[in-house]
Amino acid sequence: MTILDHKTQPQDKWRDGVMTQVRVSALVQSRQLCIFEQFCEPGLGAPMHLHAVEEVLEVMGGTAEIYLRDQTMVVTANQSVLVPAGARHGFKNIGTDTLHVRATLAAAIFEASYDDRNELSRRYVPADA
Repeated sequence: MTILDHKTQPQDKWRDGVMTQVRVSALVQSRQLCIFEQFCEPGLGAPMHLHAVEEVLEVMGGTAEIYLRDQTMVVTANQSVLVPAGARHGFKNIGTDTLHVRATLAAAIFEASYDDRNELSRRYVPADA
């Protein structure tokens, strides 16, 4: 059994105004889950992208506008959206406070394909993989 101390896990700047803390992934011996939290300043979030696996986007605080395929929805604290595998999606903070989102992916490695080819694709894998 491993106890993860999230207070000591670093936050990474994914893009201007968006900080990310990877809580569970292959980096900490996970085999089937990647869980991370993002903190987005007003007007910012995640551009349109897709994953090969299911994802749950849960708003922990603030207000998000989430785009899923051709739908747009407003999601607030204690609400979540199930994103099917392969579905294009993205979100942005439409509130005035920091948006806090927790994402859970059904894979231990984070991988995404972005609509914007200039967007830096992130991939978290163990150093020895």
